[in-house]
Amino acid sequence: MSYEAAVHAQAIELGKISLEMTAAAGAGHPSTSLSLAHITTVLMFSAMRWSPDYPDYPTSDRLVLSEGHAVPIVYAAACKLGVMVGKDADNRRRLSMDDAKTLRAMNSVLDGHPNPMEGFPFFDAATGSLGQGLSVAAGLAEAARLDSSDKRIYCIVGDGESREGQISEALDYLVDRKLTNVLPIFNCNEFGQTDRVSPQQSPERIKAKLEAFGFEVRSIDGHNPAQIRAVFDEFAKRSGSTDHAPLAVVARTVKGWGCPSLHGSGWHGKPAEGEYLKRALAELDERRVELTSALVSTDAFTIQPPAEAPDRQPRVADLPTLGDFMRKIDQQTVLQSGKLATRRAYGIALRALGQVNERVVALDADVSNSTFAEMFRKDPACAQRFFECKIAEQNMISVAAGLSAAGKIPFVSTFAKFVTRAYDQIEMAINSGANLKIVGSHAGISLASDGPSQMALPDVAWFRSLSTVRDHRGNPACYVLQPADAYAAYALTGVMAEYEGACYMRTLRPDTELLYSDDQVFNLGGFEVLTEGRDLVLVACGYMVHEANKALDLLDKAGISATLVDAYSIPFDAEKLLDIANANGGYVITLEDNYGGALGSAVADAFTNSGDAFTLEQMYVKRIPKSAKTPAEMLQMCGLTAQDIVATAMKILQVA
Repeated sequence: MSYEAAVHAQAIELGKISLEMTAAAGAGHPSTSLSLAHITTVLMFSAMRWSPDYPDYPTSDRLVLSEGHAVPIVYAAACKLGVMVGKDADNRRRLSMDDAKTLRAMNSVLDGHPNPMEGFPFFDAATGSLGQGLSVAAGLAEAARLDSSDKRIYCIVGDGESREGQISEALDYLVDRKLTNVLPIFNCNEFGQTDRVSPQQSPERIKAKLEAFGFEVRSIDGHNPAQIRAVFDEFAKRSGSTDHAPLAVVARTVKGWGCPSLHGSGWHGKPAEGEYLKRALAELDERRVELTSALVSTDAFTIQPPAEAPDRQPRVADLPTLGDFMRKIDQQTVLQSGKLATRRAYGIALRALGQVNERVVALDADVSNSTFAEMFRKDPACAQRFFECKIAEQNMISVAAGLSAAGKIPFVSTFAKFVTRAYDQIEMAINSGANLKIVGSHAGISLASDGPSQMALPDVAWFRSLSTVRDHRGNPACYVLQPADAYAAYALTGVMAEYEGACYMRTLRPDTELLYSDDQVFNLGGFEVLTEGRDLVLVACGYMVHEANKALDLLDKAGISATLVDAYSIPFDAEKLLDIANANGGYVITLEDNYGGALGSAVADAFTNSGDAFTLEQMYVKRIPKSAKTPAEMLQMCGLTAQDIVATAMKILQVA
C-alpha cells in the first residue's frame, strides 16, 4: 500500500466527516475544509511530532489555523485520532466520532472557530478573525527559541486572508527575526466568500510577494501527497537553522475538493444538507475509487511523539521595592527630586521584573526609548527576551499572544494611541486566555503639544468595556490601570506580572509629583483614599489626581471639605466607593483626561446598581483637542483645571 493512497483515503474520510458535522450543525465551512483535507492529513497523521493523548505537550509541534473557519477538517482528524479534550487539564476525555456531530453546540468543545479556552487544547490561540494566526505562530517560535526547543510551527493562511495587512507585518517579522521554525502554508483555493479572490492573491502573485519579503517558496499541488510530504520534510531539515531564509509554501487547492457539486462560489460557509449532502458524499466515494483501492487502510500512519519536556523551572523571585532597585542601579537621586514620570517608572519596573522572573518578556513597537521599555532591552540579563516589533502593533499583540501560549508573561508597550490599532487582536488574545500585559504610554491630554493624533482618548472606554465581562477563568476580562505616580506605576507593573490574565496600564509622558512610598500596597480592583472630607468626593485617575489635589486647596478656601479618591483600577471595589460617597452626602465628581464612557461611566454604573440616591457629575474630555504648549493649557482647553473642578463642585452643591 502506497503512502499516497493512504493519504488520499484518509483525506477523503476526513472530508466526509467535515460534510456530516457541518450538516449536523447547520453551519460551518465544509468546502474550505475539503481544500485542506490532504494538508491536514499529512500534518496531523504524519509530519507533526505530537501526541493525541497530550495535545498541548510543551515540546509538541504546533498548528496555527489562521483561516479559522476551516476548523471542521481539523476537528474531523481530532475525532478520528481520539484527541484528548476538556477545559480542565486534569480531567480530560477522548474525542469520539459521535462528538463530530456536536459542532457549534453550546456545550461542545468543538467551537465554531478555534479556541483552546473552550476545551480544545490542540490549538494555542483563538483564530477566525482573519490575518492574525501567522503572528501567533511567530510568538510560539520566539518562545521555542528562548527555550532551546526544536519544535516546529505550521501556520495555514487563506489566499483571500493574505490581503490582511497583518499578514505582511508577520512576514516582515519572520524574515527580520530569521524564524525558520515557522512554516507559512498559503491555501490557494481561489475563492473567498463572495467570489474569486483578487488576482493580487493568485498563487503566482503570492509566491512573488513571499520571495520579495525574503522567503524561499515552494509551490505545490495541495492535493498531491508526495509533494506535501516532500515540502514538509524539507522544512523539518532546515527548521531552526539561520543558514537559510525562512521557507514558505504556496499550495494550489480546490475549494470543495472531491465534490464537483460544491465547487465555485456560493458554497462558502454553507453546509451541504439533504440531497446535496448525499450527492457530495457519493462524489467523495467515487473519488476514493479513482485514487485508491478497497484494500487501503486509513490506519496506516505513525505519529512521531514529541521530545520529552525538560524539567526546567524558570527563576522567579520577589520584585524589589522601587527605592531598593533605584539604589541598585544608582538612580536614587531621581526619587529625591520628588517627581518621576510613570512611563519611566514602568521601564524601571520592567527591568527589575526581568531580573527576577525569567518568564517575563517584553515587546515594543519602535518606541522603547519613549515607553522606557529600553531599560529592559539594554539590561544584559533581559536583552534576549526583548522583541523589537517595529511599527506593526497588530503583529506585536498577536506575537505576544503566541508567547503567552508558550508560557511566557509578555509585556507589550507602545504609545497608548497606537494600541487602538490592535483592538481586534487584543480581543482575540483575551478570547484565547492570553496572559497579556499591555502598557500604553503618552496617554491622555497631558501629551499637550503633539496634538490629538498622538493622544489616547477613547482607549479607557474600550478597555473598560472588557472589564465588565468575565473571562474563562471567572475574572474581569481585562483590568484597566491608571497609576498617578511612579510608586503606583512600579508596583502595579509587578502586580500585573503576578496576575494570570489581561491588563492594560496607561502611563504618562510628563514627570508627576510623587504621592506614595514603597510602603503603599496596590491591588487589582483597588483604589486609594488620599484625603478624607465630608461634603463631596472627587474620584480621579492618572494625571487628574494631581489636578484634583490642587482643587482641594481651593475647595478648602471656599469652605468645602472634599474626599479625594485615586481610582487607579477599573473595575474597583464598588461597595467601598458607595460607602465613601454616602459619607460625603452622595455628591461625587469623576475626573479623567480621556473621552467619556470610562471611569465616570463605571462609577455611574456602580451607583445605579446600588439603588441609592447620588448626585454625580462626570468631568472628562468633551471636545477634540488640538496642540497646546503645556499640559496646563490642555486642561484649560478641555475644562479640566482645578478652577473648573471647583466651579463644578459649587454647582452640584448649590453653593453661591
